[in-house]
Amino acid sequence: MTRKTKLSAAAAAAAAVSLLLAGCGGGGGEESPNEGLLEGAQLIAGSKEFTESVLLSQITTVALEDAGASIEDQTGISGSATVREALETGEVDFYWDYTGTGWVNILGNAPEDAPEDLYQAVADADKENGVAWLPPAPFENTYRIAAKQDFAQQNGLQTMSDAATFINENADQGRVCAASEFINRDDGLPGLQEEYGFEFSEVVELDLNLIYTQVGETCEFGEVFSTDARIVANDLQVLEDDKEFFVEYQGSMTLRQETLDQYPAIAEIMAPISEKLTNEVMIELNGKVDTEGENPEDVAQEWLEEQGLIGG
Repeated sequence: MTRKTKLSAAAAAAAAVSLLLAGCGGGGGEESPNEGLLEGAQLIAGSKEFTESVLLSQITTVALEDAGASIEDQTGISGSATVREALETGEVDFYWDYTGTGWVNILGNAPEDAPEDLYQAVADADKENGVAWLPPAPFENTYRIAAKQDFAQQNGLQTMSDAATFINENADQGRVCAASEFINRDDGLPGLQEEYGFEFSEVVELDLNLIYTQVGETCEFGEVFSTDARIVANDLQVLEDDKEFFVEYQGSMTLRQETLDQYPAIAEIMAPISEKLTNEVMIELNGKVDTEGENPEDVAQEWLEEQGLIGG
């Protein structure tokens, strides 16, 4: 189902009234800065299942639709490997991924071998697979381990080294809540424990969205994403990765090179949008969805209009 078929009757009526007013000289919105650049393009949007990934694809979708494209929504695919396969096989045309995921999980490199310019290394290497990585946004959403603030303060936990020492000495307080992907990734739980020389006493597998509220309840520790607004909302303290185990995870829109070759305007449209997606912006936008209950598509539309990146 394409986005255009998702309009409710009320929305369709409102749109008709708006067009009528515009035709009669009533004030219309501002013209799109990308008017007609993608007229006739038909694309399929993908994403991973967590909020930020869905939100980034909704931002992209709204922007590309504003330029004339027709977008089918296939966001919310479970698992990095699954959505990547969907991109390669043409089931989706674009989604946002992260440089760390590209380096380790897609290209099969060791986390410790990550170069200083990770984006360029990933983009260059993935060209061989026919996948383009657009210039990254200036935010980084990396894995972290967190604990309740009061628990961390009571036990002197500021870094992962502190946590490793504490868990080795207090196995009864060493449970971690984590999602299946983190549990099985080399740049996730297995590598983290090896790097810091400890093992959580119990690993409780949960849906990613449940972890934030279960830290301090089901588990003493939990996997979190560094740009997730629920860290603050649930009074969590993120532990410093003092050995710098976690690879850099800068966000970048990925698409098949053939798609970019067919529609080069996509890069032109996305460049000014990506530049504005800072850590602070992503935390704010994620929070609108996760803590305020807003719809990702509405959040995307509102932000793009506020920034003057689409027509009003």
